[in-house]
Order: sequence, then structure tokens, then C-alpha cells
Amino acid sequence: MASTTIDTPAGGKAFVPPAPSEKVSGRTWLAVAAGMLGAFMAVLDIQITNSSLKDILGALSATQEEGSWIATAYLVAEIIVIPMTGLFVRVFGMRAYMIGTTTLFLGFSTLCGFAWNLPSMIAFRMLQGFTGGALIPMAMTLVMAKLPPSKRATGMAIFGLTATLAPSMGPTLGGYLSDLYGWPSIFFINWVPGLLLIGGIAVGLDKDKRNLSALLGADWLGIGFMAVGLGSLTVFLEEGNTKDWFDSPFINTFAALAVVGLLGWVVNSTLRKQPFVNLGLYGQRNFAAATALSMAMGMGLYGSAFILPLFLAQIPGYSPMQIGEVIMWAGLPQLFIMPFVAKLSSKIDNRVLCTFGLLLFGGSCLMNSYMDATTGYDQLLLSQIVRALGQPFVMLTLSNFAMNGIQPKDIQSASSLINMTRNLGGSIGIALLATALTNREHFHSARIGESVSNYALTTQERLSTLTSSFINNGFDSSTAADMALKAVDGIVRREAYVMAYNDGFFLVAMVLFGCIGVLWFSDKVKAPSGGGGGGAH
Repeated sequence: MASTTIDTPAGGKAFVPPAPSEKVSGRTWLAVAAGMLGAFMAVLDIQITNSSLKDILGALSATQEEGSWIATAYLVAEIIVIPMTGLFVRVFGMRAYMIGTTTLFLGFSTLCGFAWNLPSMIAFRMLQGFTGGALIPMAMTLVMAKLPPSKRATGMAIFGLTATLAPSMGPTLGGYLSDLYGWPSIFFINWVPGLLLIGGIAVGLDKDKRNLSALLGADWLGIGFMAVGLGSLTVFLEEGNTKDWFDSPFINTFAALAVVGLLGWVVNSTLRKQPFVNLGLYGQRNFAAATALSMAMGMGLYGSAFILPLFLAQIPGYSPMQIGEVIMWAGLPQLFIMPFVAKLSSKIDNRVLCTFGLLLFGGSCLMNSYMDATTGYDQLLLSQIVRALGQPFVMLTLSNFAMNGIQPKDIQSASSLINMTRNLGGSIGIALLATALTNREHFHSARIGESVSNYALTTQERLSTLTSSFINNGFDSSTAADMALKAVDGIVRREAYVMAYNDGFFLVAMVLFGCIGVLWFSDKVKAPSGGGGGGAH
């Protein structure tokens, strides 16, 4: 059979060897592996500050509310740059852009470690997100542009690992590093994978011609609308709960900017012959279903990684390192499962595999919706392992659905949009859960308070017992009575929070189970196993 070439997003030609012996050189695998390392590093940095936030805020003399901008700044910049990666690749070439943006990412990561106050930290985190965010879609682009169809299931399996492992390992790694070496080390650690990435890309990819003139003719109006829309939407979602949503003029302003920006982006993309990213891909049924599922998966991934550490810190009072030891079980087993899923994806309808994964992932969240105040490492171990077993089935098959039938010229757009959607889903999930936790805690506190009142006989007996206990420990009767009242109030609030966390996990489970219905609107897909193309079967 004759060999062929395909156009790459960088404007060059990629050689596709003849089937069935589609061999891939060691250089190409090195470049793909380096790209995966970059995606892992960029996603990891979203979550890595969570475990260390208290230490960071103490060092920077900032409040908890102010500190939320440390994560928001990174997310805003990251979600803006992801759709722009196609343009930057066309301008600078894939090799030069990846090396350049990684170098800048490492520089800004180092500056985050040396931040002297909150404004400097927020500025450096935003620049870190803008340079690191590009690495996420570039990993998927490398798989599609550099690997033949028969090898893409393996490439997508590795990419799926970066997307699911990083949110699980972020709090774990952040907790260990902060406890052992102090919070700046969570930023300095990026140098290890960063230098490996630069070396792998330098060796594995050929130099591309630069096309700086493409900057002049770029769709800057569309980029402007996109930046305003996605950036404002992320701020709206991240800060809404702490500012009481639409009761805040600040939130109302960003909600309005988000609507104007996103509508402007869609209209501009429709009217322009060559938009900077092809939103028309959402018109393809498989891609639309995959992006909807990707958004829900983002809610599940980032949402569960958001509320479980909160629960462990607040209720059992775990340290960052102890929290990390619990959460790592949602990540580590995936290393052994993903190769197995990659093989199955070429033999079984991917809708079946994805359904199985969603049932496991949703089931693990359902298991977590029955926690109590004594729940800890031993009780959570099984649910974390079930989650780790389910996530690879979803992430790999979603990638196959998304990229099925995508033309070579649209690979960069598809990669950008699917990854942007997952990150956006994460922001929506965290916003929903933060609001749900607040509202449900108030609800449960009020309901429990109706039973635990001063008029209830059991409450009076409990207060009397506690008061006597405090008096026996040397306190006067007035102080002892006050302490007993506070102790009972503390128990009520603790139980209300536990019930609110259970409700949060139940909400995530219902979203994941609901995705199963959406999934079956897509076409039947199998990953190519031999020298075939990646079509629907």
C-alpha cells in the first residue's frame, strides 16, 4: 500500500507509514511522552496549592477569601490560552512553541515560590497559567498529529492518565512537599518534569518554519471576545459563592461580561471565514456528546478532588500529608488499569466501556455520600480504589469519541475545545459544590437544631452531663454551663457539615449517572487496532 502525508496544525507535513506495519520511531515516542509530562504538570498545578493554601496565606498575610484568587488567577489564564494554542503553533511551530512556553512556565513557577505578597503571587500564578495551559491541548495534538491511527489508543491512554492522575496527585504531592520542605517547594518541583519536557521535545520534534505574519492576520476580535467571555465566566464561577452570587455587583458585572464575550465569540466565529478555533466542531454529534461528557467529567474529577480534602481537613482534622495518603488511592491504581482499557477500546464499543466507567466513578461518589464524623482513611480506601478503576474507562473513551472523524486541519481546534470544556466543567463543578455545601450546611443545621433544642429532654440531659463533667475538671458552674452549650453546638454544626458533604458527593454521583444517557446519543466507536483509520464502526 502507498504511504501518505497529512497536514499538521503547524503547516507542515506529517508522514504516515503504510499499513499494516505502522512503526513509530523512538524520537516520536519521546516527543509524545514529553508532551504528556507537560499536560500532567499543567493540570497538577491547578490542584497542588490546595493542601498548602493555609501555609501560603500565612506567609503572604492574606485571608482565606483573598487566597481564593491564587487558584482563580491560574484557572482564568489557563482557560484563555487553551483555545489559542492552535494560533501559536501556526506562528512559532510546534517545537519552538512548546520549548518556549515551558521555559516561561518554569520561570513563573519559580517566581511564585519567591512571591513576597498576595498581589505578586496572583500575578505570577496568572502568568504561570497562561504559559502552562498550552501544554494540555498540545499533548493531545501530538498524539493525533504524530502517531498513526493504530497507535493512538496507546497515546490517548497516556493522555487520559495525565487528566485523571494529576487532580488526584496534586493535593498528595502538595501536602508532602509542604510538610517536608515548605510551601515554595510545590512551585520549584516543576523544574524536574519541565527540563525533561524541554529535552524530550528538543530531541523528538523537528524544527518548523516560523510564520510570524500569521499574527497580523489572526482573528484578534474573536480572541478578544473569547478572553473576556471565558475569563469572566471563570471569575464568576470561582468567586460567586464567597460573594453571595447575584447579590454582589462584582459578580453581576462578570456575569454580564461573560455573556457578552461568549455570544460575541460565537457570532464572530460564525461570520469569519477563518476563525482562530473552529467552533463548528460542536455541530458534529460525536464531538458535541464528548464535550458535554468532558464537562461533566471535569465536574466529577475536580469536584471530588475539591470536597474530599475539605472534609478530611475539617471533620477528622487530617494534616495535608494525611489527606494526600487518602487521595493517592484514586490515582495510583490507574497506572495499572489504563493499558488494559487501551486494549479493550479497540475490541469493544467504547460506549459500553464509558458506561462501565461512569457507573464505577458515580458509584464511588455514592459510596462517599454515606460518611459520618468517624469516616477516615480505612473507610474511604474502597471508594477511592473504585474511583481509580472507573476513571480510565471514561477518560480514554471520551478522547476516542472526541477525535473520531476529526480532519487533520481541525485536530488543534478539537484538542483545544475538549480540554477547555473539561477545565470549564471543573470550575462549574467546584462552584456548584461550594454553593451546595454552604446551603446544605445551613439547611441541616436548622433541621438538627429543631430537635436539639433546650426544650428537648435528651438535650437537657446531655447539657447537664457535660456541665457536671466540666465542673469536675475545675471550672465554675457558669463557665461549665457555657462550655457545655458550645460543645453541643459544635456537635450540631459538625453533623450538619458531614451531611452537607454527603449531599455534595450525591450530587456528583447523579451528574455522572445522568451522563450515561447523553453518551448513547453518540455513534458507535472503536479505537483502531491495526492499520486502519479512526472511523466509526
